Amino acid sequence: MIRRIRLALLIISFVVLQTTFISDLRVAGSTPSLLLVATLAVAYEDGADSGVVFGFVGGLAIDCFLSTPFGVSALTFALTGWALGVLQTGLVREMRFVSALIAAAGGILGGSLFVVIASVAGSDHLLTGRSLRIILLAAVFDAIIAPVVFPIVRWAAREPNGAASWTR
Repeated sequence: MIRRIRLALLIISFVVLQTTFISDLRVAGSTPSLLLVATLAVAYEDGADSGVVFGFVGGLAIDCFLSTPFGVSALTFALTGWALGVLQTGLVREMRFVSALIAAAGGILGGSLFVVIASVAGSDHLLTGRSLRIILLAAVFDAIIAPVVFPIVRWAAREPNGAASWTR
């Protein structure tokens, strides 16, 4: 129960940071996505089920502040969390910069999914060459913030007894 409260507070905190401070750091139309990186961290630590749940809830929270069709971020984050959660068992955990690599790859996947899903949902103005540049730059930003976000998520995701699982 304490774990769920910490993760819920993390989502709220990251939404506030994303919509206030981070949105002002826009470079060439791109910003890092705190909740996408947090979703990747949860999926990396806990697996696909946790990545889907955290990503969906976090995506719904950030969707309240976006002009794209409601639910696009939720579906995007859930799918990205699921994909990393499925693949995470084969990843080397002792690499020093694994979080940055995961965030960069997840940023590219998540950004691409967002554009495709939003386009299918009616925001076809996103299918441009500019979107590719924004996705790649956002992936770089995601990689930069990952070494800070991953330890915060690791702390929030652990159970008081030391175990880590969303379903407990």
